[in-house]
Amino acid sequence: MPVAQGYRDRGDVELAVLEALVDRHEEGMTVFELRTHVATDIDSIEDALASLKEDDLIVVENGPEAPGSATIKPADRVVPSGEEVDDESFVEWLRDRLPF
Repeated sequence: MPVAQGYRDRGDVELAVLEALVDRHEEGMTVFELRTHVATDIDSIEDALASLKEDDLIVVENGPEAPGSATIKPADRVVPSGEEVDDESFVEWLRDRLPF
């Protein structure tokens, strides 16, 4: 699921982290789960998480089941609403402008 329109201007790693979190926005993800979904090294993921946390785009919840385990979820405003329309693809844009 794509990130809400206003938050797509982040760096590649930050956007990949946000997209992974939005895909599982209800249950959230651990850092280890994020590592399997984002194709980059753990240091880059940690830097992206720090930046996203600083900008209040993610929420970190400490799990009661295991001390030290944390679940990361996207902030509600990052998850697109059902009303938000996805960007049209280049092919759709081209088809609308050429007389076929």
